[in-house]
Amino acid sequence: MNAIITVVGTDQVGIIARVSGFLAERKINIADISQTILSGNFVMVMMVEFSPESESLEAVKQQLTALSDSLNVSISIMHEKVFSAMHRI
Repeated sequence: MNAIITVVGTDQVGIIARVSGFLAERKINIADISQTILSGNFVMVMMVEFSPESESLEAVKQQLTALSDSLNVSISIMHEKVFSAMHRI
């Protein structure tokens, strides 16, 4: 299963390291990543691949809430099909 993760917040050291470490611990592979700084705001979009050993999307979503609070950023995750449907023209 693939999902899209977005991270938005004030730029600070360690955001990519903490998010990628979180994913690695849960056997979730980063398939693609894009990040930039827009007017001092850190913006990252990731396509991730859940493995059979990965936790469920809902469990990961709840855990990402705690991570987002600790980093003081906004982190969201959604199934790739939902993301694609939302962004279809």
